[in-house]
Amino acid sequence: MTDPHVASHEQEVAGRRATGLLSRINAPVARAGMYLSVSGLLVIVTIVFYQVFGRYVLNSSPTWTENLALVLILYVTLIGAAVGVRDAGHIGMDSLLVMLPDHTREKIELVIHVLVAVFGIAMAYNGWILGASVGTVKIPNLGLPEVVRYVPLIASGVLIVSFSIEHIIALLRGEEVVPSWN
Repeated sequence: MTDPHVASHEQEVAGRRATGLLSRINAPVARAGMYLSVSGLLVIVTIVFYQVFGRYVLNSSPTWTENLALVLILYVTLIGAAVGVRDAGHIGMDSLLVMLPDHTREKIELVIHVLVAVFGIAMAYNGWILGASVGTVKIPNLGLPEVVRYVPLIASGVLIVSFSIEHIIALLRGEEVVPSWN
């Protein structure tokens, strides 16, 4: 059974969609990120299938497949996680928030988005530091620089910051960020 107070608030906010510049930029970026993540997942499945086929059918397992799959998993999960921040696709404790008065709930949501943005800054910064520390090292069997493992950490951190700022602006304006799949 839906709380009438919550239902009326959701209808009121649903009528005011975020339309600012950041929302117009972030929506297609998030959509592209999700398409890239899904495509990367399909590539991972193909690579792992090729590895299994090579091992059990050809009796010659390719050596590069495991390292490439591991690198791609970083891209898929981190970019997908950033998109989840924008589209509110992560697990939350909304059941506790809906019981609070609107003013208090909005303040708590604001604090949550600020903390998520700080986390994104930490991800991007530390990814940059770690990537710089291994810039000259090569990934075995791939020949790629080790820094490619840290690019998705930096990109995800930057996206999380941008998406969190979008949510903060929308909250302050009394608007709602529409998921990029709508």
